[in-house]
Amino acid sequence: MAKMIPAPHSRATGVGALPHTDPAQANADVLSIFPEFPYIPTLPDRGLLESIVFNDSEQLPGRIIREDRLFFDSTTDQSAAMEQVYMDYVEGNYAGYALHAEYASAFSEMMTRHVGAPVLKCQVTGPVTFGMQVVDAEKRPIYYDAQLADVLSKMIALKARWCEVAMREKTGARETLVVLNEPYLASLGSSVVPVDQETVRAGWNDIASLVEGGLGIHCCSNTDWEFLISLNPAVLSIDAYTTAKEFLLYADSVARYMERGGVVAWGIVPAEYKVFATETVDSLYERYLAIRKQLSFRVTEQLFDAQSLVTPSCGIRFADRNGSLAIMRAAAEISRRIRAKSS
Repeated sequence: MAKMIPAPHSRATGVGALPHTDPAQANADVLSIFPEFPYIPTLPDRGLLESIVFNDSEQLPGRIIREDRLFFDSTTDQSAAMEQVYMDYVEGNYAGYALHAEYASAFSEMMTRHVGAPVLKCQVTGPVTFGMQVVDAEKRPIYYDAQLADVLSKMIALKARWCEVAMREKTGARETLVVLNEPYLASLGSSVVPVDQETVRAGWNDIASLVEGGLGIHCCSNTDWEFLISLNPAVLSIDAYTTAKEFLLYADSVARYMERGGVVAWGIVPAEYKVFATETVDSLYERYLAIRKQLSFRVTEQLFDAQSLVTPSCGIRFADRNGSLAIMRAAAEISRRIRAKSS
């Protein structure tokens, strides 16, 4: 069963993608900037198979890649492959759900390193985002098929379990954190692209039941934060630069979440370089302090600092390597300042 992670005390880490194409360089940059809470980046600029959804799709029953899109082959019988996923889930057979180098080059490269950090983090595509981007022969998202949504959550659970075991056994990390990348959770409550809460909860419970380390959620758009908090993730990763106002409407729930050991990863540094270039570390630090002050009416500053991470707002795609370094270093500097302030 998934668990909370040790209090990170406002350390900095990254989120998802980097613009690098050299996995060794990407990991070296991450370890240099975020030595106390490193993460394993994804590198979508290396090719289609390393982009979101595709990078976790290798074991999807009935998978077809056509014209740079993912499809589920609903024209043929996939029952045997789907039953195998169910059997593997029940028996905890996660070995066949590995991330291979052509899908996750930075993950494979990081597994060659002794990291030895208190926590090592990675991301996998969450079932909602996965299921809404893969369509069947009738161009209907497979998430709207109850059986496929169920298979999908179990497949992702097995992949998340494989990831955490690999991170712990191969890198020396004392604790692991697997974060579900879920931008499509912005559809919660939408009448245009509806997502059913109970299907989301059932999928989350499937994954949380198999994972033994920390399990988090990243959603970089506004959503039903009350519902996501109710899932009790180890880490809730948000785009605080643009959605902090809406998120803090749930201040009481956020406070209770922190009190029971939940961590908020405040994405206060814009991940898009054009936006980042309009700010300074000082201006972003002031934004962060404003969030801290607003929530201090519900929690002590000591608890806020203990149960917070500082991150970019999302994966860094729209930047070159130097731009990504500047964004990551800004997050690290804000972390350094807040930790100095609270010490």
